[in-house]
Amino acid sequence: MPATRTSSGKSITLHIPRNALKIAGIAFAVGLLLFVVVWLSTRDKGFFQADPAAKAPQEVAEIEPLPEPLAAAAGSSDMPDARPAPPPEETPTLVETTPAPAPMVEGVPAPGTAPTTAGPVANDRPMPIAGQSPPPTYPPAALRRGESGSVVLRVEVDATGRPYGVALVQRSGSRDLDRAATEAVRRWKFTPAMSNGQAVPGTIEVPFDFTPGR
Repeated sequence: MPATRTSSGKSITLHIPRNALKIAGIAFAVGLLLFVVVWLSTRDKGFFQADPAAKAPQEVAEIEPLPEPLAAAAGSSDMPDARPAPPPEETPTLVETTPAPAPMVEGVPAPGTAPTTAGPVANDRPMPIAGQSPPPTYPPAALRRGESGSVVLRVEVDATGRPYGVALVQRSGSRDLDRAATEAVRRWKFTPAMSNGQAVPGTIEVPFDFTPGR
């Protein structure tokens, strides 16, 4: 058994049981056996593995060959087909259009009016003076709505030939047309009625016909 000496010079002998030595030997043998088993099992799995940063070899992709070009038809050319020429540009043609005629308003002379003659005529009623009795203007609103109709006015004229009273005898059905006819006649100038060679007040009926598109 090994012996050790103390500082006083005395020797101390250690007594180790034989069973303990056997157990230590068995444990060492078992540990060595486990190491060998582990080493053998991990040897095929790469015990010393390479750096994980190392890249695996890239797989080479197979490239399929391009299909063979079709055989050219007989008489065909290797040159690309010429594009068709663009159609010629058409030159716009100016077409002159005649504007539609403005709507007319006709003033129909009152029935029983005697024609004007060169000699002196006794007028028992006033008469509109040509050039001073323009027809009424067709109202734009009535024209857009396509309104039409006939208006008859009774006009009272004084001895100087000026109208002082206008009344509706026949309405057209459109307030715009009736108003246009009335306002136009109020601005007219008349030849007064005559009685015994003297100008006297008189009354006359004036008709108007409103027709769009004429």
